[in-house]
Amino acid sequence: MNGSMAYLVATLGCLVGVAGVVIAVVAMRKARPGPRPPAPGDPFRDRDADALRGDPRKLKPGDVVEVRQVPYTVRGSVHLVEGGWSWAEHLLDDAGGVKRWLSVEEDPDLELVLWTREPSATVTPGAPTLEVAGRRYHWDESGQARYTATEGTGLDPRGTMRYHDYQAPGGARLSFEAYGEAGWEVNLGERLHRAEVMIYPQGGPEKVG
Repeated sequence: MNGSMAYLVATLGCLVGVAGVVIAVVAMRKARPGPRPPAPGDPFRDRDADALRGDPRKLKPGDVVEVRQVPYTVRGSVHLVEGGWSWAEHLLDDAGGVKRWLSVEEDPDLELVLWTREPSATVTPGAPTLEVAGRRYHWDESGQARYTATEGTGLDPRGTMRYHDYQAPGGARLSFEAYGEAGWEVNLGERLHRAEVMIYPQGGPEKVG
């Protein structure tokens, strides 16, 4: 009787031990993290507009850009990085030789601004408010970014760019930019609606020096 009882107790002990091991293994498998899901994309990005009108984020030299029904050719591009932030500026040239810049930035929404150089401006950056061409602008941001530039921009292939940005009521922009050791260039900007821009890619990969 004592031998049978001892055998039964030993058997139950073994079963309990096995069950404990199984439970531990299952718990470890449940606790082990699985593969991370892919990061979600921007749910508000207008992919239909990108498909129909071209994606401004993919602009490159040689592409044709129609802004408010005026066609321009992209002569060169500058890509800028400041910390974790990046944006692009594209030099445009129309049939009459008029040159403008188109900046493309996600802030977080896509923002397109058409810039015109103002060589006659005599103001310098730094003040909280500035008046240019009869419009008063208020300081928005300033900083320094690293850049890479393609041929056609007239810039060194790589370097740094300092900037001061101002805004006026209604969305008008004023920007001061200085590449490398050059002096300040003054540009006035107009924010564009997505529907005012049509892109005709011309093929060929972008070459950055």
